[in-house]
Amino acid sequence: MMLIPTYHFRDIERKPEYLQPEKCVPPPHPSPVGAMWFIRDGCGIACAIVTWFLVLYAEFVVLFVMLIPSRDYVYSIINGIVFNLLAFLALASHCRAMLTDPGAVPKGNATKEFIESLQLKPGQVVYKCPKCCSIKPDRAHHCSVCKRCIRKMDHHCPWVNNCVGENNQKYFVLFTMYIALISLHALIMVGFHFLHCFEEDWTKCSSFSPPTTVILLILLCFEGLLFLIFTSVMFGTQVHSICTDETGIEQLKKEERRWAKKTKWMNMRAVFGHPFSLGWASPFATPDQGKADPYQYVV
Repeated sequence: MMLIPTYHFRDIERKPEYLQPEKCVPPPHPSPVGAMWFIRDGCGIACAIVTWFLVLYAEFVVLFVMLIPSRDYVYSIINGIVFNLLAFLALASHCRAMLTDPGAVPKGNATKEFIESLQLKPGQVVYKCPKCCSIKPDRAHHCSVCKRCIRKMDHHCPWVNNCVGENNQKYFVLFTMYIALISLHALIMVGFHFLHCFEEDWTKCSSFSPPTTVILLILLCFEGLLFLIFTSVMFGTQVHSICTDETGIEQLKKEERRWAKKTKWMNMRAVFGHPFSLGWASPFATPDQGKADPYQYVV
């Protein structure tokens, strides 16, 4: 079988008869503006629950195995505050990444009336997604899980049960960063606790029995090491993607660059907001990205 290059399909989409607006019917009940975004995907929901469970497990071991039984109150208070703050920010970032519309294109908007309202000039073309029947903006891709076209879609992440796209990439980056930080912090505390238990009596360094303490610490160590590596790689990949202004899908498909090249600092501000402030590290600060036109056309 002869494979047809991807750009050939894009050329087909340029033809007026390909749009077939008469076959596109808007959804009977469009989602209201500001409605909560949540993907009803069994695998994604399970992964999100597992994510919260693992963070809460680390919280349990850190507090009840290492910090509360410790007789060094200053050490316990400082590390308890730092770890709980990072865990809170990680879970808050996870919620924002999961419940924020990643940049979904209105479903079924490739109607005759909508196309006429765009008032296209001669030579301008639009792309139609044959799967969700929407006018596809430039740099948008269809997600088979979300069943929508997503603007600047990087990838669909089951751990946040959502796509990573134009509107929630900041929260996903913060999620990976804070998970990596609490993993590193937990590993350091596990190391110090093992040293403390070897020097002291094992029955005095924890409120649990020695075998239970060892098992809980080893499981936490394994979890922390695994997620430190995974989230650090994801964080680095996302930052590189932002700096180069090229999504994961665009890199994978090696798509031709049709958008203006900007500096790394401008790309960072486009995702995290401007001007630079502590809001960049806060999952509660919505980035001010400006009112860009979501429909960009290729001449």
